[in-house]
Amino acid sequence: MGEVELSCLAYVKMYLHACLFPRCSVNGLLLSSSPAGGAVCVTDCVPLLHTHLPLAPITQLALTQVDVWCAQTQQRIVGYYQANACVSDSSPTPCALKIADKIAEQCNNAVLLMIDGGKMSPDYRVPPIVMYERKDTRWTLKDKHTIMLQQWEETRDIASQLLDSGDHSLLVDFDSHLDDITRDWTNQKLNAKIAELASPANGNV
Repeated sequence: MGEVELSCLAYVKMYLHACLFPRCSVNGLLLSSSPAGGAVCVTDCVPLLHTHLPLAPITQLALTQVDVWCAQTQQRIVGYYQANACVSDSSPTPCALKIADKIAEQCNNAVLLMIDGGKMSPDYRVPPIVMYERKDTRWTLKDKHTIMLQQWEETRDIASQLLDSGDHSLLVDFDSHLDDITRDWTNQKLNAKIAELASPANGNV
């Protein structure tokens, strides 16, 4: 399997999801708007749950709805992310492996990304992520040199700005949407805020 490129938008939303629920395990889906084949470009993510991660019916409902939305917006599900409640544990849980397996049935080069909670300080020099790829029937650690997060310093600064301003509370995961269906799990408001901070006018790319 080749390179994986992670966009600023996808990383910032995953990071904020973990920060919004610091005592919980959180998970979500990785999306791509690029065609299948070649490098995997993760362009966005959908934050899913912060409670009852192993609860199959809710996960299935979320997967179905995200699938429909992806078909309407020319995107596809290319992976899964999770942050464990225990910050010192960044290993995939049985729940993570099960959902990632399901995604891999539809996407040959699917990735499984674990957020390393122990390395989530604002000034950490490298992205606090651990990525796995599926080889045969097993998920194995991916060579970190094949994982690209462009403009890491700028991306890290944007995440910090959103935390400092309290705008991370704009993030809506599927769990929160089920509690109040008027809340938008596609996170258009937050997406616009991240795009604004990442624009050349603000000195970022």
